[in-house]
Amino acid sequence: MTQVAFITGASRGIGRETALAFARAGFDVAISARTVAEGAQAEHRLLDARGVPLPGSLDSTASAIRALGRQALIVPMDLLDSDSVLAASQAVLAAYGRIDVLVNNAIYQGNDLNAAYMSLQPQTLERVFKGYVLAPLLLTQAVLAAMLAQGVGVVINVTSGAGESDPPVAAAQGGWGYAYGAGKAAVSRASGVIATELGGQGIRAYTVNPGVVTTDALKATLGESGLLALRVGTAPPHVPAQVMVWLATCEQAARFQRRTIAAQPFALEHGIVDDWR
Repeated sequence: MTQVAFITGASRGIGRETALAFARAGFDVAISARTVAEGAQAEHRLLDARGVPLPGSLDSTASAIRALGRQALIVPMDLLDSDSVLAASQAVLAAYGRIDVLVNNAIYQGNDLNAAYMSLQPQTLERVFKGYVLAPLLLTQAVLAAMLAQGVGVVINVTSGAGESDPPVAAAQGGWGYAYGAGKAAVSRASGVIATELGGQGIRAYTVNPGVVTTDALKATLGESGLLALRVGTAPPHVPAQVMVWLATCEQAARFQRRTIAAQPFALEHGIVDDWR
């Protein structure tokens, strides 16, 4: 029986690479995001320094998955629209009949996400709540119901150092703002609760911090000066992607629950990625 992975935020960056990594591991893959076709317009879409929407789409990710010989299901989903979140879970289950791995990678990434504390608007925090707390909860509850019925399943929540530590510099100088940090802090707490409550029923849940990953989205949100200010190593997106596949498929991975896994040192320690460093 072919296993199924459902990867959110898979139009570009870490999500795209994670979808491809699961396909290479033999999974059929469902992918979600707002951008189905290249160049599609959407409200609150992240722009680069020139004001141009970032490249990437579900269509291009799906084509790459199919080129690897696996099935790909495109599921449009907007984290700010609860109905679309619930519809996405229903669509994947209707198509495949099961979900073995859920990777909650998608986040709200508007250009207001790293606003300075004194200029942060209530509307931004409302969007952060929907995108980082409510939508992942609704989606994960729906998927977990199916996983519990089948007796096994893995949930991976992708967090960030912003949810676990203070910024190195102020938001105006390229650090992260309160909204993003608060959103990721909420993400960091989910897996431990899931593992504690449902671990005895075949469910495993992990929190993964990719570290500084050189994606277009990171450059757009923090800027080049922000990346320099972090003063830590960086990795390409396939590194955390392969760590997530390892966590989902290796028997010894169960002991790494109830903690935040720093993907880059973890990959080195366990020899997960062959072509890096």
